[in-house]
Amino acid sequence: MSRSWWVFLLYGLMAIVFGLFALFQPQATMWVVLIGVGVLALGDGVLSLVTAFRRNTALPAWVLLVYAAVSIGFGLLLVFQTQAVATFVIWLLAAWLIVAGLARIVFAVQMRDVVDGKWLLWLSGLVAIALGVWFLFNTNVGGVAIAWWLGIGALVYGVLQVAVAFYLRKKAVVIVG
Repeated sequence: MSRSWWVFLLYGLMAIVFGLFALFQPQATMWVVLIGVGVLALGDGVLSLVTAFRRNTALPAWVLLVYAAVSIGFGLLLVFQTQAVATFVIWLLAAWLIVAGLARIVFAVQMRDVVDGKWLLWLSGLVAIALGVWFLFNTNVGGVAIAWWLGIGALVYGVLQVAVAFYLRKKAVVIVG
């Protein structure tokens, strides 16, 4: 493991580059992610289709054929209707945020006699609803926010991977030396 420190370094640096790209080019990031998932779905669908006609498969052929059709359809939709899919995903996120916000507020009302600090639940509910409504009417802002979160997550992951790489490299020198 310690001789493979450079693999962690490579993953970390790639994640940092992706994170910076996502933060500075959020619209392009969403396009790249959606197209990438579309290509993966297409590939998975084609492989499932081929596998459906082979002998000795773990799944029945009809399951593989249904899965292949859904995967290929989803992949084609992502590749050729990227903007429509992105908008739909943002609408789903907006709806989820609104429902989650309402649930937090209802929970705060139900817990009013049991929990101190219920105003935090109210506040988190109101923030979730406000974000949901904002994303619902400003889908581009929702896509940017998702890209920024992806970027922040990738940066944190990348820095941790680089730290692991240098830790393993240090251990490799101690073991070998």
